Amino acid sequence: MTGADPQRARLIDVELDDTIGRSTPDVEHERAVAIFDLIEENSFRPVNDAGEGPYRLKLSLAESRLVFSVTRENGDEVVTHILSLTPFRRIVKDYYMICESYYDAIRSATPSQIEAIDMGRRGLHNEGSQTLQDRLAGKIDVDFGTARRLFTLVCVLHWRG
Repeated sequence: MTGADPQRARLIDVELDDTIGRSTPDVEHERAVAIFDLIEENSFRPVNDAGEGPYRLKLSLAESRLVFSVTRENGDEVVTHILSLTPFRRIVKDYYMICESYYDAIRSATPSQIEAIDMGRRGLHNEGSQTLQDRLAGKIDVDFGTARRLFTLVCVLHWRG
């Protein structure tokens, strides 16, 4: 992100639309943590935005697509981008499978086995984060850390508990 004031090129709020649906208390907690982490540290700026942030992000679902509705701090509309979730299906599915293996391993595996599974989990998370960053390229500038936190939120949105 070049030329953007880091204090302004950021999210100050993330809202999940009712189209996302609600789930178990555990899943809702994970969603809240993912949103908190994202707001706590991020670098976010819509491409070609003549104004400046900070920004608010509202996520919703429309026909199996993730809708990014971006507004300014005062609520003025900036842009809406719609991303297909199809490129994420395999990654999210594999990520959940390896997370299950990780939680199972914690109970009975050796530390080296747990570490190997965790490396695979982190690798899939990085792959999903890079895919998200690539899909947002030319639409919304995010650094890799922000892409990681957004991908965590995308994963949690898929988790039904």
